[in-house]
Amino acid sequence: MSTTVDEASESPKSSESSADPFVHPALFYRGEAEYLAGTVPFVLDGLAAGEPVAVAVPAGNLALLRAELGADAERVRLLDMGEAGRNPGRIIPGVLRAFADAHRGTPVRIIGEPIWPSRSELEYPACAQHEALINLAFTGRDVTILCPYDADRLTSDVLADAEATHPVVIDTTGHRNSPAYAPDRVVATYNQPLPEPAVPVEAVEAAAATDIPKARRLAGARAAGAGLPASRVADVELAVTELLTNSLDHGGGTGTLHIWLDGGRFVCEVRDRGTLADPLAGRRPARPGHPRGRGLLLVNQIADLVRLHTDSGGTVIRTYFHI
Repeated sequence: MSTTVDEASESPKSSESSADPFVHPALFYRGEAEYLAGTVPFVLDGLAAGEPVAVAVPAGNLALLRAELGADAERVRLLDMGEAGRNPGRIIPGVLRAFADAHRGTPVRIIGEPIWPSRSELEYPACAQHEALINLAFTGRDVTILCPYDADRLTSDVLADAEATHPVVIDTTGHRNSPAYAPDRVVATYNQPLPEPAVPVEAVEAAAATDIPKARRLAGARAAGAGLPASRVADVELAVTELLTNSLDHGGGTGTLHIWLDGGRFVCEVRDRGTLADPLAGRRPARPGHPRGRGLLLVNQIADLVRLHTDSGGTVIRTYFHI
Protein backbone atom coordinates (compact mmCIF):
# COMPACT_ATOMS: atom_id res chain seq x y z
CA MET A 1 0.00 0.00 0.00
CA SER A 2 1.39 3.42 -0.88
CA THR A 3 2.03 6.04 1.78
CA THR A 4 0.59 9.55 1.54
CA VAL A 5 2.77 12.63 1.80
CA ASP A 6 0.92 13.40 5.03
CA GLU A 7 1.93 10.07 6.56
CA ALA A 8 5.43 10.30 5.20
CA SER A 9 6.11 13.67 6.81
CA GLU A 10 5.17 12.72 10.35
CA SER A 11 8.45 11.09 11.41
CA PRO A 12 11.33 12.21 9.17
CA LYS A 13 13.86 10.92 11.68
CA SER A 14 12.67 7.33 11.34
CA SER A 15 14.48 6.82 8.03
CA GLU A 16 17.81 8.37 9.00
CA SER A 17 20.65 7.18 11.13
CA SER A 18 20.32 7.90 14.82
CA ALA A 19 24.08 8.63 15.01
CA ASP A 20 23.54 12.27 14.03
CA PRO A 21 20.52 14.11 15.44
CA PHE A 22 20.48 16.46 12.45
CA VAL A 23 17.79 15.57 9.90
CA HIS A 24 17.54 17.12 6.42
CA PRO A 25 14.83 15.58 4.19
CA ALA A 26 13.63 16.90 0.84
CA LEU A 27 9.89 16.92 0.28
CA PHE A 28 8.87 16.41 -3.36
CA TYR A 29 5.33 17.73 -3.76
CA ARG A 30 2.92 18.21 -6.64
CA GLY A 31 0.24 20.84 -6.15
CA GLU A 32 -1.14 22.62 -3.11
CA ALA A 33 -2.77 19.58 -1.54
CA GLU A 34 0.49 17.62 -1.41
CA TYR A 35 2.33 20.70 -0.21
CA LEU A 36 0.00 21.11 2.74
CA ALA A 37 -0.09 17.36 3.43
CA GLY A 38 3.70 17.34 3.66
CA THR A 39 4.22 20.51 5.67
CA VAL A 40 1.28 21.09 8.01
CA PRO A 41 1.64 17.81 10.00
CA PHE A 42 5.39 18.55 10.30
CA VAL A 43 4.56 21.90 11.90
CA LEU A 44 1.77 20.61 14.12
CA ASP A 45 3.78 17.63 15.33
CA GLY A 46 6.57 20.00 16.33
CA LEU A 47 4.20 22.30 18.19
CA ALA A 48 2.58 19.33 19.96
CA ALA A 49 6.03 18.19 21.10
CA GLY A 50 6.86 21.66 22.43
CA GLU A 51 9.50 22.24 19.78
CA PRO A 52 10.20 25.71 18.35
CA VAL A 53 9.08 25.79 14.70
CA ALA A 54 10.02 28.18 11.92
CA VAL A 55 8.79 28.33 8.33
CA ALA A 56 10.79 30.17 5.64
CA VAL A 57 9.17 29.68 2.24
CA PRO A 58 8.20 31.86 -0.76
CA ALA A 59 5.33 34.31 -0.21
CA GLY A 60 2.66 32.30 -2.01
CA ASN A 61 3.35 29.14 -0.04
CA LEU A 62 3.70 31.16 3.14
CA ALA A 63 0.17 32.53 2.70
CA LEU A 64 -1.09 29.01 1.97
CA LEU A 65 0.45 27.64 5.17
CA ARG A 66 -0.67 30.57 7.30
CA ALA A 67 -4.26 30.07 6.19
CA GLU A 68 -4.17 26.31 6.77
CA LEU A 69 -2.57 26.61 10.22
CA GLY A 70 -5.12 29.17 11.40
CA ALA A 71 -4.54 30.19 15.01
CA ASP A 72 -1.53 27.85 15.24
CA ALA A 73 0.31 30.14 12.83
CA GLU A 74 0.78 32.56 15.74
CA ARG A 75 3.02 29.97 17.41
CA VAL A 76 5.32 29.64 14.39
CA ARG A 77 8.10 31.93 13.18
CA LEU A 78 7.00 32.77 9.62
CA LEU A 79 9.40 34.27 7.07
CA ASP A 80 9.13 35.10 3.38
CA MET A 81 12.13 33.29 1.89
CA GLY A 82 11.94 35.57 -1.15
CA GLU A 83 13.05 38.39 1.15
CA ALA A 84 15.00 36.69 3.95
CA GLY A 85 16.77 34.34 1.55
CA ARG A 86 16.93 36.29 -1.69
CA ASN A 87 20.70 35.82 -1.50
CA PRO A 88 21.16 32.10 -0.74
CA GLY A 89 24.41 32.90 1.06
CA ARG A 90 22.54 34.57 3.90
CA ILE A 91 20.08 31.73 4.60
CA ILE A 92 22.26 29.59 6.86
CA PRO A 93 23.46 32.39 9.17
CA GLY A 94 20.49 34.75 8.92
CA VAL A 95 17.55 32.34 8.83
CA LEU A 96 18.41 28.78 9.85
CA ARG A 97 21.20 29.29 12.39
CA ALA A 98 19.58 32.46 13.72
CA PHE A 99 16.47 30.48 14.67
CA ALA A 100 18.22 27.31 15.82
CA ASP A 101 20.78 29.20 17.91
CA ALA A 102 18.01 31.13 19.65
CA HIS A 103 16.62 27.79 20.88
CA ARG A 104 19.70 25.83 21.91
CA GLY A 105 19.09 22.92 24.23
CA THR A 106 15.85 21.80 22.60
CA PRO A 107 14.97 20.06 19.31
CA VAL A 108 14.07 22.56 16.59
CA ARG A 109 12.01 22.18 13.41
CA ILE A 110 12.36 24.37 10.34
CA ILE A 111 10.75 24.31 6.92
CA GLY A 112 13.12 25.98 4.47
CA GLU A 113 12.26 26.35 0.77
CA PRO A 114 15.19 28.13 -0.90
CA ILE A 115 14.52 26.94 -4.46
CA TRP A 116 11.38 27.79 -6.41
CA PRO A 117 10.57 27.85 -10.15
CA SER A 118 11.20 31.57 -10.65
CA ARG A 119 14.72 31.44 -9.24
CA SER A 120 17.03 32.60 -12.02
CA GLU A 121 19.81 30.59 -13.63
CA LEU A 122 22.20 33.12 -12.13
CA GLU A 123 20.93 32.41 -8.61
CA TYR A 124 20.54 28.65 -8.86
CA PRO A 125 24.18 27.51 -8.40
CA ALA A 126 24.32 29.43 -5.10
CA CYS A 127 21.04 27.77 -4.08
CA ALA A 128 22.33 24.27 -4.77
CA GLN A 129 25.54 24.93 -2.86
CA HIS A 130 23.50 26.31 0.03
CA GLU A 131 21.44 23.12 0.24
CA ALA A 132 24.62 21.04 0.24
CA LEU A 133 26.30 23.16 2.92
CA ILE A 134 23.35 22.89 5.31
CA ASN A 135 24.54 19.35 6.05
CA LEU A 136 27.96 20.60 7.13
CA ALA A 137 26.59 23.59 9.04
CA PHE A 138 24.24 21.52 11.23
CA THR A 139 26.14 18.29 11.80
CA GLY A 140 25.56 17.19 15.40
CA ARG A 141 22.68 19.62 16.02
CA ASP A 142 19.24 18.38 17.10
CA VAL A 143 17.57 20.23 14.25
CA THR A 144 15.24 19.02 11.50
CA ILE A 145 15.11 21.08 8.29
CA LEU A 146 12.44 20.00 5.80
CA CYS A 147 13.02 21.39 2.29
CA PRO A 148 10.02 21.35 -0.10
CA TYR A 149 10.61 21.01 -3.86
CA ASP A 150 7.89 21.64 -6.45
CA ALA A 151 8.24 18.43 -8.45
CA ASP A 152 5.75 19.65 -11.07
CA ARG A 153 7.50 22.89 -11.96
CA LEU A 154 11.19 22.43 -11.16
CA THR A 155 13.44 20.77 -13.75
CA SER A 156 14.74 17.23 -13.50
CA ASP A 157 18.27 18.60 -12.97
CA VAL A 158 17.12 20.55 -9.91
CA LEU A 159 15.37 17.50 -8.47
CA ALA A 160 18.49 15.42 -9.10
CA ASP A 161 20.54 17.99 -7.18
CA ALA A 162 17.98 17.79 -4.36
CA GLU A 163 18.57 14.04 -4.12
CA ALA A 164 22.30 14.74 -3.91
CA THR A 165 21.97 17.36 -1.16
CA HIS A 166 19.40 15.54 1.02
CA PRO A 167 20.03 12.12 2.58
CA VAL A 168 16.29 11.36 2.61
CA VAL A 169 13.55 12.17 0.11
CA ILE A 170 9.84 12.22 0.98
CA ASP A 171 7.12 11.88 -1.65
CA THR A 172 3.78 10.14 -2.04
CA THR A 173 5.50 6.74 -1.79
CA GLY A 174 6.91 7.55 1.65
CA HIS A 175 10.46 8.06 2.90
CA ARG A 176 13.41 6.74 0.94
CA ASN A 177 17.10 7.07 1.52
CA SER A 178 18.77 8.86 -1.38
CA PRO A 179 21.48 6.72 -3.02
CA ALA A 180 22.63 9.87 -4.85
CA TYR A 181 23.41 11.74 -1.62
CA ALA A 182 26.76 13.50 -2.18
CA PRO A 183 26.69 17.09 -0.90
CA ASP A 184 30.44 17.66 -1.32
CA ARG A 185 30.10 16.77 -4.99
CA VAL A 186 27.38 19.40 -5.42
CA VAL A 187 29.54 22.08 -3.78
CA ALA A 188 32.39 21.19 -6.15
CA THR A 189 30.14 20.94 -9.22
CA TYR A 190 28.95 24.53 -8.83
CA ASN A 191 32.38 25.90 -7.93
CA GLN A 192 32.95 26.80 -11.57
CA PRO A 193 34.63 29.86 -13.14
CA LEU A 194 32.07 32.64 -13.43
CA PRO A 195 31.09 33.79 -16.93
CA GLU A 196 32.97 36.81 -18.17
CA PRO A 197 30.84 39.97 -18.42
CA ALA A 198 29.61 40.85 -21.89
CA VAL A 199 29.70 44.60 -21.22
CA PRO A 200 32.45 47.16 -20.51
CA VAL A 201 34.11 46.76 -17.09
CA GLU A 202 35.93 49.29 -14.93
CA ALA A 203 38.80 48.00 -12.79
CA VAL A 204 40.92 49.32 -9.94
CA GLU A 205 43.63 47.50 -8.03
CA ALA A 206 44.18 47.69 -4.28
CA ALA A 207 47.66 46.72 -3.15
CA ALA A 208 47.56 48.59 0.17
CA ALA A 209 44.95 49.78 2.65
CA THR A 210 45.36 53.31 1.31
CA ASP A 211 44.05 52.15 -2.10
CA ILE A 212 40.70 51.02 -0.70
CA PRO A 213 39.12 54.50 -0.34
CA LYS A 214 39.66 55.15 -4.07
CA ALA A 215 37.98 51.86 -4.97
CA ARG A 216 35.14 52.56 -2.55
CA ARG A 217 34.54 56.03 -4.02
CA LEU A 218 34.53 54.67 -7.56
CA ALA A 219 32.04 51.94 -6.67
CA GLY A 220 29.81 54.40 -4.84
CA ALA A 221 29.82 56.90 -7.68
CA ARG A 222 28.99 54.27 -10.28
CA ALA A 223 26.27 52.75 -8.07
CA ALA A 224 24.64 56.16 -7.60
CA GLY A 225 24.91 56.83 -11.33
CA ALA A 226 23.18 53.50 -12.01
CA GLY A 227 20.20 54.61 -9.94
CA LEU A 228 20.72 52.85 -6.64
CA PRO A 229 19.29 54.77 -3.67
CA ALA A 230 21.66 56.25 -1.10
CA SER A 231 21.19 53.39 1.36
CA ARG A 232 22.16 50.82 -1.26
CA VAL A 233 25.07 52.94 -2.46
CA ALA A 234 26.34 52.75 1.12
CA ASP A 235 25.92 48.96 1.01
CA VAL A 236 27.93 48.76 -2.22
CA GLU A 237 30.72 50.83 -0.65
CA LEU A 238 30.71 48.63 2.44
CA ALA A 239 30.84 45.41 0.39
CA VAL A 240 33.76 46.69 -1.67
CA THR A 241 35.62 47.74 1.47
CA GLU A 242 35.13 44.35 3.14
CA LEU A 243 36.08 42.30 0.09
CA LEU A 244 39.22 44.29 -0.68
CA THR A 245 40.25 44.23 2.98
CA ASN A 246 39.90 40.43 2.91
CA SER A 247 42.05 40.32 -0.23
CA LEU A 248 44.79 42.35 1.43
CA ASP A 249 44.68 40.22 4.58
CA HIS A 250 44.09 36.76 3.13
CA GLY A 251 44.28 36.93 -0.66
CA GLY A 252 47.94 37.41 -1.36
CA GLY A 253 48.15 41.06 -0.39
CA THR A 254 46.34 42.53 -3.37
CA GLY A 255 42.85 42.57 -4.84
CA THR A 256 41.32 43.90 -8.03
CA LEU A 257 37.84 45.41 -8.10
CA HIS A 258 35.74 45.15 -11.26
CA ILE A 259 32.47 47.06 -11.72
CA TRP A 260 29.80 46.80 -14.41
CA LEU A 261 26.08 46.89 -15.11
CA ASP A 262 24.34 43.61 -15.94
CA GLY A 263 20.79 44.39 -17.04
CA GLY A 264 18.98 45.52 -13.90
CA ARG A 265 21.88 44.64 -11.60
CA PHE A 266 24.91 46.57 -10.43
CA VAL A 267 27.85 44.17 -10.13
CA CYS A 268 30.99 44.47 -8.01
CA GLU A 269 33.59 41.73 -8.26
CA VAL A 270 36.87 41.31 -6.38
CA ARG A 271 39.60 38.95 -7.57
CA ASP A 272 42.71 37.96 -5.65
CA ARG A 273 45.32 35.19 -5.44
CA GLY A 274 44.01 33.56 -2.27
CA THR A 275 42.17 30.25 -1.96
CA LEU A 276 39.03 30.04 0.15
CA ALA A 277 39.47 26.69 1.90
CA ASP A 278 36.47 26.90 4.25
CA PRO A 279 33.21 26.16 2.37
CA LEU A 280 31.21 27.77 5.20
CA ALA A 281 33.13 31.05 5.08
CA GLY A 282 30.59 33.87 5.27
CA ARG A 283 27.82 31.47 6.33
CA ARG A 284 28.55 31.15 10.04
CA PRO A 285 26.99 33.64 12.47
CA ALA A 286 29.46 36.08 13.97
CA ARG A 287 30.97 34.93 17.25
CA PRO A 288 30.48 37.40 20.12
CA GLY A 289 33.72 39.06 21.09
CA HIS A 290 35.44 38.17 17.80
CA PRO A 291 35.43 41.27 15.58
CA ARG A 292 37.44 39.62 12.78
CA GLY A 293 36.14 37.12 10.26
CA ARG A 294 32.89 38.98 9.58
CA GLY A 295 33.65 40.48 6.17
CA LEU A 296 32.11 37.88 3.86
CA LEU A 297 29.28 37.30 6.33
CA LEU A 298 28.43 40.99 6.13
CA VAL A 299 28.67 40.97 2.34
CA ASN A 300 26.23 38.06 2.20
CA GLN A 301 23.79 39.98 4.38
CA ILE A 302 23.73 43.15 2.29
CA ALA A 303 24.08 41.90 -1.31
CA ASP A 304 21.12 40.61 -3.31
CA LEU A 305 23.28 37.77 -4.63
CA VAL A 306 26.82 36.56 -4.06
CA ARG A 307 28.54 34.17 -6.47
CA LEU A 308 31.97 32.75 -5.75
CA HIS A 309 34.64 30.69 -7.44
CA THR A 310 37.84 29.57 -5.72
CA ASP A 311 40.69 27.27 -6.67
CA SER A 312 44.47 27.09 -6.34
CA GLY A 313 44.81 29.99 -8.77
CA GLY A 314 42.79 32.46 -6.73
CA THR A 315 39.30 33.53 -5.65
CA VAL A 316 36.60 35.55 -7.38
CA ILE A 317 33.69 36.96 -5.35
CA ARG A 318 30.96 38.60 -7.39
CA THR A 319 28.20 40.61 -5.71
CA TYR A 320 24.95 41.76 -7.29
CA PHE A 321 22.73 44.65 -6.23
CA HIS A 322 19.32 45.00 -7.87
CA ILE A 323 18.63 48.42 -9.37
